[in-house]
Amino acid sequence: MLGVLAGALAVARRRFVVVQVTGPSMEPAYRSGDRVLVRRVAGSKLGRGQVVVFEAAADGRWRTGPLSAPKDAKWLIKRVAALPGDPVPPAVNAPEGALVPAGRLVVIGDGPLSADSRHWGYLPADRVLGVVVRRLSPAPGPAAAGS
Repeated sequence: MLGVLAGALAVARRRFVVVQVTGPSMEPAYRSGDRVLVRRVAGSKLGRGQVVVFEAAADGRWRTGPLSAPKDAKWLIKRVAALPGDPVPPAVNAPEGALVPAGRLVVIGDGPLSADSRHWGYLPADRVLGVVVRRLSPAPGPAAAGS
């Protein structure tokens, strides 16, 4: 019985991760300081409207290769606005009638203070850690500035 429990715990640790929200980009849904439970999902299995956590670009450039360990990277949280093959939303700087390229996503924050695809373009789908399943704890007090 103890072995089954340990095995289930090991699977859960590989499948889920807890991330803390920093900054106001997803207000009012998520505030700076909120802790969220993230289910690891490949970027190719996402849907429009899902809230995702992804690895931030370093010095304006997206990393390639495996994702960093959850504790070793800066993670961002945004909502998926368009998937590969979808028309690019008007707010994103792209030619009229453009489609989101394969392997890329358009992500946009819920709040007015969000650096997102409207500013830096498409998100490589392989930078996605996973989908937010739920908020675990609300942030104490007013939302913090930043991000």
